[in-house]
Formats: sequence, structure tokens, C-alpha cells
Amino acid sequence: MSSKAGYHGVILSIDLSTGKAQKVAIPSEDLDNFVGGQGLGIKILYDRLKKPGVDPLSPENPLIFMPGPFSGLPVPSSSRTCVVTKSPITAPRKSDFSHASTVTYSNMGGFFGPEVRFAGYDGIVITGKAPVLSYLVIDDAKVEIRDASKFKGMRTDAFDKAILEELGDRKYKTVYIGPAGENLVPYSCILHTAGRAAGRGGAGCVMGSKNLKAIAVRGTGQPGVADHAGFLSALDKARSVLNGSAYAKSWAEQGTARGIVGNSNAGTEAVRNYREGTFTEAEKIGAGTARRDVWVRDIACYCCPLACKKSGMTKGKYGGIVHDGPEYETGVMLGSNLLISDMAGLLKVITSIDDLGLDQISTGNVIGFLMEAYERGMINRGFLDGIDLKWGSVDATLAIIEKIAAKDGVGALAAGGVRALAWQIGQGSEKFAIHVKGLELAAHNIQANLPRGLSYATASRGACHMSGDNVAMQNRRAILDSTGMCFFPTFEPALEEPMLSLLSAITGRQFDKAEFEKTGERIFNLEKMFNYREGFRREDDRLPDRFFDDAFTLGPKKGAVLNRDVFEMTLTEYYKERGWDPETTKPGASKLKELGLHYL
Repeated sequence: MSSKAGYHGVILSIDLSTGKAQKVAIPSEDLDNFVGGQGLGIKILYDRLKKPGVDPLSPENPLIFMPGPFSGLPVPSSSRTCVVTKSPITAPRKSDFSHASTVTYSNMGGFFGPEVRFAGYDGIVITGKAPVLSYLVIDDAKVEIRDASKFKGMRTDAFDKAILEELGDRKYKTVYIGPAGENLVPYSCILHTAGRAAGRGGAGCVMGSKNLKAIAVRGTGQPGVADHAGFLSALDKARSVLNGSAYAKSWAEQGTARGIVGNSNAGTEAVRNYREGTFTEAEKIGAGTARRDVWVRDIACYCCPLACKKSGMTKGKYGGIVHDGPEYETGVMLGSNLLISDMAGLLKVITSIDDLGLDQISTGNVIGFLMEAYERGMINRGFLDGIDLKWGSVDATLAIIEKIAAKDGVGALAAGGVRALAWQIGQGSEKFAIHVKGLELAAHNIQANLPRGLSYATASRGACHMSGDNVAMQNRRAILDSTGMCFFPTFEPALEEPMLSLLSAITGRQFDKAEFEKTGERIFNLEKMFNYREGFRREDDRLPDRFFDDAFTLGPKKGAVLNRDVFEMTLTEYYKERGWDPETTKPGASKLKELGLHYL
């Protein structure tokens, strides 16, 4: 059986500088070793950037859209596309290269990845820079670069409608940036369907640096499978598992927003710029309130029985259509973290950030940092261009968001993230600048959650809550994000066996649990080698001082704080388990050889 079974065996490579588009064969061994999605994207990035220190905003940096082998097939929850590039927001504490940064990968659902596979490709790799703002149209084998000048500055909601009207066919699936991406805000994101995002790590900034407003894809084919009978059998099992799953039903009922109240009650939520772990008004912005007062429709991605996305309508001062939210991350980072408990106001903030094309997590973190600095008297209203940025203020939050996206006044500083703001403000503000390697933390607080702290410290793209809280979880997440399947249905343990059977039947390569997780380990180690090549060392796997010094003052985890000695010991044990040098964090030669990465 060919190693290309289940794949087209090609990526679409586009150079915006020359206008050249070509199919490029994917080496069979790369499909075997890295599968697709995150894994194959990382391998392409590593190979394309032959040397460290490449400017993430240079034409040389590839922007990679990578579905997986599940994409384009009727596999449950197989909607995901991994966007891989070199990050414009991270940096090591020391490096020989002025533009050193981490790999970044951002995973979005919807319908774009499957459509890429329908069009006959296993991924899209974009380099170069268009001479004017442009958009790509990919219609099976036909590729065009079109002028997008008339769309310049258009927000994502309006653009989502305008681009489909111009194309004249709603079968096109589109991804695009907003004003923040065009203005090169380092934590701008890429949007799809106006509410799904490749949010973390600044992929939208990289897309903007290429003068690329959007990509539209339409395909009429479908990938094949190696073992059709085996595929149908495994597919039937996977569907049966999820159809009877309490997990699946809970996603449909409450989405990720169910965690807003749950994590607050557990004392592990980001509250008041991570000063606390419990938000006393969490019920006002939780899933129960949203289901009662806002949500009217549950929305699913491609082939997904979970339907975790929600839409509805709010009324009053902040009334309007709700594309999505509150989700856990958006509800916490822009609600609990800013002490905003007005549901309609919160949803207005969420909608505005998506409309401008900003990462919800980093934006909420930046605003929380500014609110605390303002409260402490480290900055004044003059610094904030007259904005009275008090805790809980929806109007002030909306005003600062507009400034960030436009890089206007204080927004030009805030666009650099919390690390850049702390450098500017000084006065000890770095203690509560909540980031790792320059990427802001997500909505899970860690004074009472050491494993999540380890995830933030050691994740490849900077502070990442999705990477995994230990070695085994990290390996598993890396391979999951390489298949094209969403992470959420895998909360159902019974899905594991049919999932492995599906991957085996599609690719013709037998994946048992051990091989599956070893492949994830290979991917994670390749990411580490990319970062190590850029200059990242143990001193970069460092958490902000807040988590060691500022104990919670309320809630069930009152008094909780991390212990520095315990954290350092945990890090050392982590590196040893990984087979990395505990001092430098460089993967050992024997580990690389074991994983087939000896050539690195």
C-alpha cells in the first residue's frame, strides 16, 4: 500500500512576490512521520527556514494552512485547520538573532480545511509579499491573485459578506484578516465565518505582512482512503460512540462556556489580571445565563455532532447579533479577568475584537494589565489617551480595543503585548505582565494549578493552555492536532479505539496507541528543535512572578500560591522525562535518534 494513501500527496505552494503557484510533492516519509495538520506544518516550516533568526514579517517566512488526513472525509468533528508559521510576538531572553522567535500554530474549526482537501491539496504554503493588498482564489487547480484594495480596512463581519458576494458562489470557503492584521498588530488573528479564528501567536500579523487580505477555496474532489471497508466500520463505531455520549450532549448544551462558572468555583479562573482564581459574579456571564437570555442557535463545524458554537441576540445599549460567545476563553479573558459581568457588554466586546481581527486571549490579557497598572497609579489617563480604564468598564474596554487595532496612541504600545508594555511602564509592572516567551497566558489561572503552569512554561508556542499538562498529554495533543480532528470529542474515552482505526484505514499505516503517541512525541521534539535553534533555553520556560508571590485572597483556593522550588524541580523532572538536557533543554542525541530525528 502506498504511503500516500489517504493523501493527495501535494501542497499548493504560492509565492505572492512572483505570482507563481505550483503543486509541490510531499515526501512520503514526511506523511508517515508527521501525518498532517500541526505535525506536517512544523516539518515544512523547519525545512523552509533553513537558518534561525528570519524576520517573521519578512516575505521568507511561510504561512502554512494545514488540514489533516481526516479532513474532507465524513469523520466526526474533523473540521480543524492548523495555521503554522514563525511567531511575530515571541522572543527568547537572550539570542544571537535579533528576530528570534518560536514556532507558532493556531488551530481553527469551520469548513476551510476540508475544502482545501476537496480542492486537491493536503495544505497551502504561502511565501512572498503581494505588491498591493490582495486575495487568493483557489478553484480546484485554478489559482488567481486578485486585487483587494477596495476591501482595505474592512472589518471581518462586513468582509465575510462582501467577499462571498464578489465571488458569486457561497460554496467558496474563506479565511481573512481584519484591520488589526493589516496594521500588523503582533497578536492579530485569522478569521473564518466571522466567528472562528486561528487566534494565537500572530498568524494574522504574518498574513498582513504578505499584503494578503483573504483566501477563498472551492473544491469538487475528495481524498481517498486505503481501506474502504475498514474505514466504514470504524466510522460507524465513532458515530455510535458520540451519538450516545454525555460529553457530546454537554458540548451542544453549554459549549465551552460551561467552564466559566465551573472553573471559578474551582478557584482556577483568570480573574482581575490573574490576581484571583474566583469571580464572584461568574453566574452572570456563564452558560446558564447565556442559554436563557442570549443563545437561540447551536452551530456545528464540518461533520461535527457537538455543535459547541452558539449564536443569538442581545438588546439594550450593547444590543446586537452574537456570532459566538461567550466561550470559556473569551468569557473569562474579557469578562472575569476584567471584572466585566454585564453579559450584553461582554458580548459586544467579544464581537468587536473578532470584527477587528484580534486574538481574544492576548487582547483581554493586555487590557487587564493596563487596568491594573492604572489602578496602581503607574499610568494615568494621559497615558491612556483620556480613557478611564477602570475594572469592569465596558465602554473603556471598547475604546482601548479600537486603539489597539489601529495602533493609535496608547494602542501602538498596547499592540506590542504585555511584555512590551511592562518594558515601557517599568515600576515593577513586569511582575504582573502575564506572559511566557512573550505570548500572553490563556484563561486558566495557576496559583492552584501547577500542571497547567507546566503547560504554559513548556509549550512550544509560548504560554499555551492547549498544549498539555504533562509529557503524555503534550504528545497526544500534538498528534491530535495533526489529524484534523477537534480536541473536544476526545474527552469521550471510548472514541480512542475507533479514532485509531480510522487513521489506520485512511492512511494504510497501522496506528496503535503507542505509535500514535510516539508520532506526537516526534512532532513536539521537532518544535523544540526549531525553538532551540532560535536560542530558547531553560531560562525562557519561566512563569511570571505573580504566581509565586501573590496568593489568592478569596474563593475555595484562598491562600494558594506556587512554590518556586517545587516548580523548578517539576521542570527538571519534565526535561528528564523528555530526554532533554535539564540545564539547556536541548533534546538528547539518543532521544532524537529514537524518534527518527537524528538528522537534526
